[in-house]
Amino acid sequence: MALTLGYAAVEAVVGWWAGSLALVADAGHMVNDAGALVIAAAASWVGRRPVSQLHSYGLGRAEFLAALVNSLGLLVLVAWISVSAVQRWQVPQAVHGEAVSLTAALGLLINIGVAWLLFRGEQNLNTRAALLHVVGDLLGSVAALIAGVVIVFTGWTPIDPLLSLVIGALILVSSLRLLRQALHGIMEGVPLHLSLEEIGQEMACIPGVISVHDLHVWSIASEEIMLSAHLSVADMARWEGILAESRKLLHERFGIDHVTLQPERAVQAISWMPIEERE
Repeated sequence: MALTLGYAAVEAVVGWWAGSLALVADAGHMVNDAGALVIAAAASWVGRRPVSQLHSYGLGRAEFLAALVNSLGLLVLVAWISVSAVQRWQVPQAVHGEAVSLTAALGLLINIGVAWLLFRGEQNLNTRAALLHVVGDLLGSVAALIAGVVIVFTGWTPIDPLLSLVIGALILVSSLRLLRQALHGIMEGVPLHLSLEEIGQEMACIPGVISVHDLHVWSIASEEIMLSAHLSVADMARWEGILAESRKLLHERFGIDHVTLQPERAVQAISWMPIEERE
């Protein structure tokens, strides 16, 4: 965070002096990155707090909230870059290519270092959100560097707002994907890498299980998946073995360890039926 904020100030000053929108935009993105790192660190700390009388699941969902805030921050940044780039395209300004190139090159090295630090850490939705900010800023530094080099050798200043728009479009795609994941987690959706249909069918194939219904799968954090279901069984005396086999299946096939299963005496021979069909 210190590296990011410190160099953002340098880029902002040089970008303003050199007349480079790409460099100023990159500085704004780095400030946004610093905020993202603070949010990610705070969410990581909050998410590790133990369960309490008020929060029986703990506070792991702070990860989704942090990703939501970070994605919205990225969208605001994209809007600002886009408006500024269009204005700069309509009214071109002189740009000092040499200063832009040198500053962007140094910023690129700093962003590579920060991205490497994040990549080596724990990988979850929260850290991926912070890493997305930094990678977007890294691309911004590349764009500013290219713009500076082109201006030095050709004098074509429209390259500056043009590349700013390109980087804005790349950040937009990634931020919308992150926003979708964060909202999906907050709304307790089935984790995107899992299939409710497949899980239900696999559980229904366990010997002794007649049917599976009221199956729910959701996340408290991106790596903490919960499951609850009702299992109709032919012989209640076999429930202990069925329970052990179910837990083993869910752990090995789907990586689900927090499982709540309720046995019921079978009344009909339906192996697995999706909710919408039963309704």
